[in-house]
Amino acid sequence: MMQQKRNIQIIEWEDLDKRKFYSLGVFMTMTTRAAVYPFTLIRTRLQVQKGKSLYNGTFDAFCKILKVEGARGLYRGFMINTFTLISGQAYITTYELVRKYVSWYSSNNTVKSLVAGGAASLVAQSITVPIDVVSQQLMVQGQGCQLTRFKLKPKMAMATGKHKYTFGQTRDIVVQIFHADGFRGFYRGYVASLLTYIPNSAVWWPFYHFYGEQLSRLAPADCPHLILQAIAGPMAAATASTLTNPMDVVRARVQVEGRSSVIETFKQLMAEEGIWGLTKGLSARIISSTPTSIMIVIGYETLKRLSLRPELVHSRHW
Repeated sequence: MMQQKRNIQIIEWEDLDKRKFYSLGVFMTMTTRAAVYPFTLIRTRLQVQKGKSLYNGTFDAFCKILKVEGARGLYRGFMINTFTLISGQAYITTYELVRKYVSWYSSNNTVKSLVAGGAASLVAQSITVPIDVVSQQLMVQGQGCQLTRFKLKPKMAMATGKHKYTFGQTRDIVVQIFHADGFRGFYRGYVASLLTYIPNSAVWWPFYHFYGEQLSRLAPADCPHLILQAIAGPMAAATASTLTNPMDVVRARVQVEGRSSVIETFKQLMAEEGIWGLTKGLSARIISSTPTSIMIVIGYETLKRLSLRPELVHSRHW
């Protein structure tokens, strides 16, 4: 009965008004990314620093960046990072289409979500990696500038005009990456990104359904389904983040430090910092993934409901 009730809540791809779906989706994604971006930046700096050379943890990093670099320091690289909205739309489109395709062979919701999540991450990362490479180089400027091969020119670092500050720095980093590594430099860490985000996405959905089922059994009968979703989403995100954080640390170091070998980077990390080095940036990652998960679970389902074709509005229950 519970499985039947949950399936009623699922709005499939063919039920949507695509114009509403994409326009509302961009707004919701942009809002969420703006809110969690400071913790994405902090996570990157924590992951690439040697030991605790700059920061002792997430809160310490937040305070020091805010004090030394101001609020703008928490948003270094944000403008170029907004181009990942394209990959975000590619992700949800791929997820829904693959889910629809898998449903021809399996009616199991967990199987559909696992396969669709993995496929969606493969497509999204192919678009995201070049943007990440540039934005991460910008993230570690300021206090973390010694952590990267690429340094902003003094006139760029001191620029005060908003347009010049934002796009001049981005252009400067793009030119340096291209001169040093060519076009391949923009896909540095691509394999590490796939090894991080495909499992993360593939694991998130099954754990989300698992936690949702367990919460449904424990919750009172009159507990709104929406509340259970809001709890299950962050729990799934924390689990997936914990399981995939070691590879995320390796990915960040490969992309920021310009390394070419995932295996050698992993070995060096273990030799220098031991097993605890694999947990770097985990708390910041969980903090940033929590609102994202809530958006996916509640916002995304709300988005789909708002995007329903008019003739189906009264046939789907929330």
